[in-house]
Amino acid sequence: MNKTEARAILAQHLREYREKAYADLLYLLHEQDNLEVAGPSGTWYQLEFLAVWDDRQEANLRVIGSIDDGGVRAFFPLTDGFIMAPDGSLVGE
Repeated sequence: MNKTEARAILAQHLREYREKAYADLLYLLHEQDNLEVAGPSGTWYQLEFLAVWDDRQEANLRVIGSIDDGGVRAFFPLTDGFIMAPDGSLVGE
């Protein structure tokens, strides 16, 4: 897996989630988004996005994205994420 390409794809998709409202991300607590996308190199990547409460329920929401190429990296995907407060601000950014 081309880590540079994979990180860029993951970052692009996480930007889309960062732009959503807090209330619009809450569904990720109960179901995850799964996508398959082709990178510029032609490699197919699997992306997963989910959310967990960062510290306590109904407080900060941690959104986590992961990416792999379906090979061995599926056991050790690249991950990244962000934390959103209930007011929609991004914590630590």
